[in-house]
Amino acid sequence: MLEKIFHLSENNTNVRQEVLAGVTTFLTMAYIIFVNPSLLAAAGMDHGAVFVATCLAAAIGCFIMGLYANYPVALAPGMGLNAFFAFTVVGQMGYTWQVALGAVFFSGICFFLMSVFRIREWIINSIPLSLRGGIGAGIGLFLGFLGLQNAGIVIENPATMVSLGDMTSWGPMMASLGFIIIAALYHRGVTGSVMFGILTVSLISIAVGEVQIDGVFALPPSIAPTILQLDLAGAMDIGLITIIFSFLFVDMFDTSGTMIAVAQKGNLLNKDGSLPRIGKALMADSTATVAGSLLGTSTTTSYIESGAGIAVGGRTGLTAVVVGILFLLSLFLSPLAAAIPAYATAPALIFVAVLMCHSLTTIDWEDITDVAPVGIAALAMPLTYSVASGIAFGVLSWTAIKLLAGRGKEITPAMIILSALFAIKFVIV
Repeated sequence: MLEKIFHLSENNTNVRQEVLAGVTTFLTMAYIIFVNPSLLAAAGMDHGAVFVATCLAAAIGCFIMGLYANYPVALAPGMGLNAFFAFTVVGQMGYTWQVALGAVFFSGICFFLMSVFRIREWIINSIPLSLRGGIGAGIGLFLGFLGLQNAGIVIENPATMVSLGDMTSWGPMMASLGFIIIAALYHRGVTGSVMFGILTVSLISIAVGEVQIDGVFALPPSIAPTILQLDLAGAMDIGLITIIFSFLFVDMFDTSGTMIAVAQKGNLLNKDGSLPRIGKALMADSTATVAGSLLGTSTTTSYIESGAGIAVGGRTGLTAVVVGILFLLSLFLSPLAAAIPAYATAPALIFVAVLMCHSLTTIDWEDITDVAPVGIAALAMPLTYSVASGIAFGVLSWTAIKLLAGRGKEITPAMIILSALFAIKFVIV
């Protein structure tokens, strides 16, 4: 049956190899079951319900990707997008989390329709590669800033807005230790280095009495506080159009970049460099986002950590299905998830931020017409506390600088349309 569904022999793999790959991928991305509830709880959502929604959305995404698209790519609520959801849409802009879930729902529907009608390829190919890199790095800097705040390393200051916290207090010390552990283990090639860092800090805190825990295993908490609580009518507010677009924009590039990267690592590309069944993979991603919004979590997307499973032999959707099963089993770890303090997950945010800054290598640093808009996009995200603002600044400055520099031929129709929309947003909304 497995051979018929996943074509194992055709892909030069077997059940044992696929299961090992699935376990490896899960260990590298399991930190999301601790981090996501912590971040979305800051938006006023129920921690236990978000924990369940996170596990279920990830499992659904993995099952669709594995059984429908037959790719060894795992999905879960995306880092960066969850922070944008909690701290920008809800925290800064003042929308309720129910309205924010509605925006995630509409972004998933738009992504699905764009995949069906192949509009996605046109948009992605129209956005300059360097600007995409700047957006990715900006999201990373935003995550890093949040991580430093959650750790108590960066604190509020009335005179300078931010300043250094007390590095001798427990939270900053433990967060620093966690980051060092994660980076060192990652360098050594230890599978699940991020999760080990989170758990090590948490266990030390429990041992010294800084954190209380009510056990490790239990029946899953109720999902009632978040399931089907999205506010679709509220999400139709004209001010949320940019937010819906930002969710869509980031998810689209994140998914496409992840799919290409892991496919290259696993030699899954066609001879012409294209990715077979890319339409099915994108539909799996967009469907998982819609399902996640209904359950009560932010945008679900493909994880670059899937490359770890591919590195140990994962070649088919069976790898993704194994990851999905492990997410379902994680539902019984709710007491452990509830006991993880913010300063324990902060190192994960900072480390992911460091990795995301790698996208700046796509920039031609000798071309100021590339560097300037990319730098503005990356800087604006953490400093305005908004992914949407960073994207807008990047697109607008790219178009304006290229035009005034006499290089209007490099401006694609899609960039002109996006620039006009963002300009209208700043002036009217």
